[in-house]
Amino acid sequence: MIAIGSDHGGWELKQEIMAHLKERGLAYWDFGTYTSDSCDYPVYGKAVAQAVASGEYEFGILICGTGIGISITANKVPGIRAALCGDCFSAEATRAHNDANILALGGRVTGAGLALKIVDTFLDTPFSGDERHVRRISMIEG
Repeated sequence: MIAIGSDHGGWELKQEIMAHLKERGLAYWDFGTYTSDSCDYPVYGKAVAQAVASGEYEFGILICGTGIGISITANKVPGIRAALCGDCFSAEATRAHNDANILALGGRVTGAGLALKIVDTFLDTPFSGDERHVRRISMIEG
C-alpha cells in the first residue's frame, strides 16, 4: 500500500497521481491535504513518513511546490529515505541503489505526464540488494 500526501502546492498533481494509481489498481491512502487552500507541508510530510517508517505502508509519495521542503521533512524520520526526483533515471537509481521508500515531487516543477512516468519508474524498480548498496545504506542509517 502507498501513503500519499501533499501541501497546497502539490494538491493538483496529487489528484493526477491518485487517479493514475487507481487506474493501475494500486492501493493508496491519502494523508491530505484535501483542498488547495494554503497549509503547512511539514504536517503531511511527517504523517506520510511516519506511516512508511512504521511498516504499515510500503512506499510513500509526497508533493509540495518544489518537493524540497516536504522531502527534507520526511528525511527527518528515522528509517526514511525520501528522494526528490525530477526524471526517470533518478527514480530508477534511487530505488535500485538507495532503496528509497518515499518519492518526492515538485508540483510546480514537474508536469503531470512526466510525474506519472517517474511514479511508475519508482514503484516498479526493485532494490538491487547489491552488497555495496546495502553497506552504503547502513552507513546512512548508522
